[in-house]
Amino acid sequence: MSKMETRFHLDGRAITVEHVQDVEPILDTNKELRSHAQKSDWGRMVASVPAVIENKWLNECWERGHQIQYGSAEWRELVWRKLHDPEYAKFRTDSALVQGFMGFGS
Repeated sequence: MSKMETRFHLDGRAITVEHVQDVEPILDTNKELRSHAQKSDWGRMVASVPAVIENKWLNECWERGHQIQYGSAEWRELVWRKLHDPEYAKFRTDSALVQGFMGFGS
């Protein structure tokens, strides 16, 4: 998996922080994983989202004034919603996400 790089740019007194990541290897792996059937409904991998994209989603929330915390229940709900959006289908590793609760007794 490719690492996210953080770059700092100084322009006079302003500092800009840039996050960069080569996401192509992650997207290629996701595409490969979607071509394999996953037989279990419990504990299967459903997505692999690049760190730079997670960072972007988190920043968008904060820009809207919603100070969501990474890893919180709110964060997991946000990611789950985004993974059901066709715009973000390339991050899915499962060809059809299972709706509802997954766990013991499912």
